[in-house]
Amino acid sequence: MQTGFRFNLSPVKEPLGFVKVVEWISAVLAFATCGGYRGRNVISIICDGDANETLSATFSYPFRLSQERLVESNTTLCNRSVAEAHLVGDSSSSVEFFVAVAVLAFLYSMVALLVYLGYMHVYRDSDFGAMFDFVLTAAFAFLWLVCSSAWARGLQTVKDATGSAGIDSTLALCRDGGVRCEVTEYASMRSLNISVVFGYLNLLIWVGNAWFVYKETRWHSQKVSAQQAAGRVPAPAHI
Repeated sequence: MQTGFRFNLSPVKEPLGFVKVVEWISAVLAFATCGGYRGRNVISIICDGDANETLSATFSYPFRLSQERLVESNTTLCNRSVAEAHLVGDSSSSVEFFVAVAVLAFLYSMVALLVYLGYMHVYRDSDFGAMFDFVLTAAFAFLWLVCSSAWARGLQTVKDATGSAGIDSTLALCRDGGVRCEVTEYASMRSLNISVVFGYLNLLIWVGNAWFVYKETRWHSQKVSAQQAAGRVPAPAHI
């Protein structure tokens, strides 16, 4: 069996290779839409009988909200001295897991495409290549399910912590009589919402790709051969 590099674009024209290209692109879009995000919510503090105040809640990837300062130490708001306060919550583990899966999926798709385009003759002549590809593809489909669900929950945590209810629970001043806190300007989280959508889209793509990879394995060929052999068995003669 020859193992040298043979460049051939035909696998990309087949579902096996074409879906890998789609996986490569969708993985890039998944981590690009949440990595590097930075947002700012504007909070209006309505003071009873005093001039109103304004605060900014700034948060960014990887959303360690407990490290994001909301109020500096010994700040005066509504004629009250307010201690240093931070946002509440930490979604870093879920979003970093999501980005890690997306980056690994991107790298694996790129390597798989290289194999398809240059070593498809080796891939199809050996049992190991297709089976290894199938196991990893199925594993990535499962990882996309887990990380997308985790990040969807983590994103909801970010939204709750930076909304009016979250600010009220964080800043003791907002619970004083005659003081009301309200988020009047929200940061756009469209890209973060899109990242969750891309996560679940990747799940569907990798599940679909698992079927095409499975058809390349000997498990599928053995099953087809067994079915064909069973179909050729002559029916018993009737007396």
